[in-house]
Amino acid sequence: MKKILDGNKACATVSYKFTEVAGIYPITPATTMAEYIDELGNKNEKNFLGSKVKVVEMQSEAGAIGMVHGLLQDGILSSTYTASQGLLLMIPNMYKIAGELLPCVINVAARTIATHALSIMGDQSDIYAVRGTGFAILASSSVQQVMDLTNIAYLSTIRGRIPFVNFFDGFRTSHEYNKIEVIDFEKVNQLIDREALQKFRNHSLDIDNPTTRGTNQGDSVYFEAVESRNDFYDKLPDIVNNYMKDINKITGKNYKPFEYYGDPKAKYVIVAMGSVCETIKEFLDYKNTKLGLIEVHLYRPFSSKYLLNVLPKTTKKIAVLDRAKEPGSLNEPLCLDILDVIKNNNLNIEVYGGRYGLSSKNTNLNDIEAVYNNLKSQTPKKKFTIGINDDITNLSLERTTTIFKKDYDEVLIYGYGSDGMIT
Repeated sequence: MKKILDGNKACATVSYKFTEVAGIYPITPATTMAEYIDELGNKNEKNFLGSKVKVVEMQSEAGAIGMVHGLLQDGILSSTYTASQGLLLMIPNMYKIAGELLPCVINVAARTIATHALSIMGDQSDIYAVRGTGFAILASSSVQQVMDLTNIAYLSTIRGRIPFVNFFDGFRTSHEYNKIEVIDFEKVNQLIDREALQKFRNHSLDIDNPTTRGTNQGDSVYFEAVESRNDFYDKLPDIVNNYMKDINKITGKNYKPFEYYGDPKAKYVIVAMGSVCETIKEFLDYKNTKLGLIEVHLYRPFSSKYLLNVLPKTTKKIAVLDRAKEPGSLNEPLCLDILDVIKNNNLNIEVYGGRYGLSSKNTNLNDIEAVYNNLKSQTPKKKFTIGINDDITNLSLERTTTIFKKDYDEVLIYGYGSDGMIT
């Protein structure tokens, strides 16, 4: 069945099915996810557990995740929806939820974190800010992917016990309307690991079976306890991959933790995650000679095995595009991961790091062409930016002047209201 949905609604449609209680607090551009969850509850829509979702709005995002944490301790499947500073307010509880191996999904419409100024626009600085919490991180690049991959986050967290940040780009995907195929929820329901779900239920707080929670540990055991969780993270990429295979059977897609697109014998490859991948694919459809793209879905835990499975053996140079800036770092987060994989596997591949799209700065086909041209150059810039004119540190690549022609069936024009919301 096809429907016209935006990214937020696609995510909420799936999230509702896996959620018993939603702890919410509105923040642009994630607000409409929670609103739609509430709307479905008011219509008495049933989740996979046969009940309607209870929605509770707290006084802040810190309150929302605090409530979610408490519900998880009581064996209740709970979700929340947020972005930017709202996600940062959840960090203390995120460390606890991950450390306690509680299945949970935080759905994020990724947005710029305010620094020198507030921006309600999109980039992935909020996602990078929580990569150390222990949450797994799953990325979608389009509205259709949001519909399909949100199921992966929920199914995997129940079986693997590692909580997930399920994210997609704010505005560019969260508010983009597309005609998509709605997944067959009857088939998805059959994929839930009921045994793992029951173990989660059995682990709940019970007055008749008292347990000790929230202890204070010192040097005698704390380190050992942290390392004991390694096995859960080591197994998670395979769990995600297996569920992707299951979803592929339902949808006819070919999802993998890392997806390759382009010439199978490419020499020059871009690695990126999020909506920019759709722009890169469009460019490759025009000019697909010795060029390729690796689209990151499972960002944490980062699996070198699944990355190398799709990296062409012919690759000579890689450009990693990060949609965030980490001041003072030698490279941005995704680029550092790729560098680590290349070095530890003794691959003779040059890696170049670029930044793009901060605060929704537009990235077009000419920018992508400039990135590939930089890789082909005899003297490429090792670090670069695209989409801006950097006349201070001179890191920017100049946009090419190629004219790309394409006929579009639909054009969506949007604007901003006084509160920063899409109108």
